[in-house]
Amino acid sequence: MMRPLILALALACLATRAIAQQSDDTAYTRQIRALTSEPRFNTDLTNHLPSDARVPTPFAVLGYVPGTVGRLSRVADINRYFRALAAASDRIRVFSIGNSDEGREMIMAAIADPVTLASLNTFRDVTRRLADPRNLSEADARALIARGKPMYWLTGSLHSPETGSPEMLMELAYRLVVDEAPMYGTIREREIVLITPVLEVDGRDRMVDVYNYGRSHSGVRPPLVYWGRYTAHDNNRDAIVLSQVLTRNVLAAFFEWHMTVMHDLHESVPFLYTSTGTGPYNRAVDAITINEWYTLATQEVTELTKRGLPGVWTHGFYDGWAPNFLFFVANGRNAIGRFYETYTSFGAECDTARIGATQRSVEWFRPNPPLDGVRWCIRNNINYQQSAALVALDYVARNGTVFLENFWMKSRRAVEHGRTTTPYAWLIPAGQARRIEAAELVNLLRLQGVEVQRAGRAFTSGSVQVSEGDYVVRMDQPYGPLADNFLGIQTYRATDPAPYDDTGWTLGAVRNVVTRPIVDSTVFAQPLTPLTDDLHVRGVLTGADAGRAAFLIPATTETNLTLFRFRLRQIRMYAAADTFSREGRSFPVGTVVVPLGGA
Repeated sequence: MMRPLILALALACLATRAIAQQSDDTAYTRQIRALTSEPRFNTDLTNHLPSDARVPTPFAVLGYVPGTVGRLSRVADINRYFRALAAASDRIRVFSIGNSDEGREMIMAAIADPVTLASLNTFRDVTRRLADPRNLSEADARALIARGKPMYWLTGSLHSPETGSPEMLMELAYRLVVDEAPMYGTIREREIVLITPVLEVDGRDRMVDVYNYGRSHSGVRPPLVYWGRYTAHDNNRDAIVLSQVLTRNVLAAFFEWHMTVMHDLHESVPFLYTSTGTGPYNRAVDAITINEWYTLATQEVTELTKRGLPGVWTHGFYDGWAPNFLFFVANGRNAIGRFYETYTSFGAECDTARIGATQRSVEWFRPNPPLDGVRWCIRNNINYQQSAALVALDYVARNGTVFLENFWMKSRRAVEHGRTTTPYAWLIPAGQARRIEAAELVNLLRLQGVEVQRAGRAFTSGSVQVSEGDYVVRMDQPYGPLADNFLGIQTYRATDPAPYDDTGWTLGAVRNVVTRPIVDSTVFAQPLTPLTDDLHVRGVLTGADAGRAAFLIPATTETNLTLFRFRLRQIRMYAAADTFSREGRSFPVGTVVVPLGGA
């Protein structure tokens, strides 16, 4: 009867001996400590680096330790390092999630124990099924939750001048792969860590060029005008219209994995802010998600403060209202979107921290404020980001079942809300005057993952007349709150705090497209057919009979009018400088006049 106990104890002793025998990379550890401006800006999680003879450190591949003053890594080298890790260890796999406008590759690394990585498709299937509860019994859902694993996605350098996160994420990946301490074993066994080290890959390389130029020209740096293609800071305002390649790549990756947490790493305020927002919170975000923001932030603030890091705080930055930020890819789809703001690295430099009085005041949400006048280096920034991320990863790993249950519950609550709360649906008439804009709005909603259906026959639902072929968006779907958020009218109250960003975005009004809420639940019984492909609608030309001198195109904010002008650039066109009337119709200033003679 004692043999199993003796065997278990023997195995435990072996495991303990293996952990104890893992030594640090002394040269790398020495560099970490030398690059950190003061010991109080580091923690026990990041003040050393474990050694593994089989797996290369960032130094072994890049020739420098992340956080070295004057060194920023290019996208190709960052990707090369992640692939070197994958070649050396069965605890990491690397995937491509698409290319940028300029052809640079965006990657995602998956880190877990080898058994988990061998069954990635199974775990992806679990989160995919939990994301749509409509054909899932509660018993089946709870069985999926019991065998699933949370997925935590860390993303870096969406904003190109915020340079520290790609450097940090290389080192974090190494730690997660090789460290044999119990915390890391728990993370690998109970969680799937996903890492995209650079989101704005084009801008990252531009930033490296600008930074290197400055170092070789006495610190004179030309401005980084564009990061991506004609986009700068507002690449993080694209989650509604999805105009950027990187945004679409991120959204496609989310639909493939249905991550439990999407965590975007930013740099602006000192020393580490972990996002909860001050409110008002967006109505489409489930209250469970907002509580999860605070749950995770509390863990980070508490654990890092216990470790002596000054300036770790939450709440007093950002509001949580506008859904245009990239991390709303998660928040709008029943997952958790969150972000850090750490103190900037000034490229890859050391400098004196100049902290304003309002940023270092003692508040209930910032009882341990940042310090003014201290020496701050890129390595400090890396230590803060990495230590906080490890705290969050550990907490989610140890509470994975709770987070998976919440994900499923939020999806179920979204469907139930759509069935029991008005509006029950939104109508987008297909035959309206701006039918192409209407069709493009439908295509955008579908790209967002929203289900759109088409009326099989005319019907009346309450006071709304629906014609055959009209587009109907029912709210009883997992992304119903997101669709209602996009199509409805936002009310930012006069008593709310000053907004962080946009307060309104009603897409029907923005596109000058007619949309109507349906507040009669009989819409659920109507013959509606799901759209399975994008719409391709052609406009109708009227008044084109012989003898006409010109076509007149009223200026009514039609975005396709710009395309018309530039695609037919060889044809002479004019814009009316004043209002005028023809054949009993008034035409506004800006009306485009296309003479037909010789065209």
